[in-house]
Amino acid sequence: MSESIPPPVSAADEIAAPFQKLLVRSRELLVEYAGDFGGFWNFTASTFFWMFRRPYRWPLLIEQMMTVGVGTTVIILLAGIFTGGVFTFQSLYAFRRFGGEDLVGSTVVISLARELGPAMTVLLFAGRSGSSMSTELATMRVTEQIDAMETMAVNPLQYLVVPRVIASTIMCPALDIIFVTTGWVGCFLTGTLREGLDPGALTTQTNYYLDPPDFAEGVIKSALYGMFVALISCYKGYTCSGGAKGVGQAATRAVVLSSVSMVILNYFVTELLHPFLYAQYNL
Repeated sequence: MSESIPPPVSAADEIAAPFQKLLVRSRELLVEYAGDFGGFWNFTASTFFWMFRRPYRWPLLIEQMMTVGVGTTVIILLAGIFTGGVFTFQSLYAFRRFGGEDLVGSTVVISLARELGPAMTVLLFAGRSGSSMSTELATMRVTEQIDAMETMAVNPLQYLVVPRVIASTIMCPALDIIFVTTGWVGCFLTGTLREGLDPGALTTQTNYYLDPPDFAEGVIKSALYGMFVALISCYKGYTCSGGAKGVGQAATRAVVLSSVSMVILNYFVTELLHPFLYAQYNL
């Protein structure tokens, strides 16, 4: 009995085959991300539901504040002082063109307080603490520790996720304040010691142009971003699957999604906060 010969493949089919695979893969990714998006908001709603129910686990909250906040302080200190220094160094090239060197301090601090401080703080926080949270929960998921907690009638969201979310919401504004403060120190040292600016004029101009809403905007943003970083990181770890490979993927996706979400969210938060905070200043 002779074997059947497959029909010949035309040139048009060969050209169309890669595009068909691309369309199929795009559809699969779209369905996956849509389900992931819905799952995240369901996870967020469940987290807030358990956040206000007893028992309140204060020792776990303090432990997480130490882990996610104090553990990130050294990174924030180094990043803040060098960011303020290099921003001062670069800004002076523009201000010297019209003799406005004394305005460098206020420009740097306002930029740090409003945008650079929250953004840099949360990016560093996501890379250090967000990945750690995702890895811990993912490891507990693949080793069935979370399933064991459910068996013992302990809600994993209340025990594992809620302390991390609250701790991140509290500690991120504190880290942002540290970043802005050390950024001003870097600005002052670079401007006075390296560029020869007058310390009194630099400090006076900075105090004159700064307003309380400049700092309030950064604190509100950092608290909101810290909460979202914790929620995204915990969600990716909590829903992890696939063994050791899945743990690594969960940590990577948590950092990437946290960073991208922060950049997108920053625009809309700024649009909402700016008219509310600066209405009395006519800005």
